[in-house]
Amino acid sequence: MDLELTGERIIPNLMKPSNGMLLEHLARYYFSTPYVYGRVLDIACGVGYGTQMIAKNCRLEATEIIGVDLDPASIRYAQSYYYHPMVTYQVEDALDPLLPEKLGQFDTIVSFETIEHVPDDRLFMKNIYDMLKPGGMLVLSSPFGRGRGMQTSEKFHVHQLTPEEFAELFVEFPFSEVEIYYQRGVTIEPPRKDVRYFIGVAVCKK
Repeated sequence: MDLELTGERIIPNLMKPSNGMLLEHLARYYFSTPYVYGRVLDIACGVGYGTQMIAKNCRLEATEIIGVDLDPASIRYAQSYYYHPMVTYQVEDALDPLLPEKLGQFDTIVSFETIEHVPDDRLFMKNIYDMLKPGGMLVLSSPFGRGRGMQTSEKFHVHQLTPEEFAELFVEFPFSEVEIYYQRGVTIEPPRKDVRYFIGVAVCKK
């Protein structure tokens, strides 16, 4: 299949199994599986490997899984290489104000390494919050950096939030429970003293 994918894309079947970036991405999807149930949304699913992982690992807990991405080539790739009977892939914009109306509500939403790519992270969070059912679970990750509106060294990143800005995202919306974890390599854990973390992972209940 001809690939003309835009932006940063993790494509497991084109990467070495020991690739560190691949392992970090897989770790986030595995971390999310205990929280998955019911109708599930994977925002910015890329080529769909993680969406399929959720389907395989949560086939008894999930009832339907939708993977959305802005890039049509990624969605075509997902449909060809990461098919699963529980999964539907479709092209959607995470910042579309009508996204909640188009997709409806979900029991579980996951979104990994997405928020740094969008210019309006608050609109992104509003869409997520509006699509989450009461009692629903959100698992979301973000790399840390210099802060909102600050230039990054990553070509496809609009900005990278500070740890404080990342935590504040979940204060602005009335989640009933929020737990912030930190990722170092494939390990996702509560913060430890004297350890520098570059990625945050939030687990939120509406």
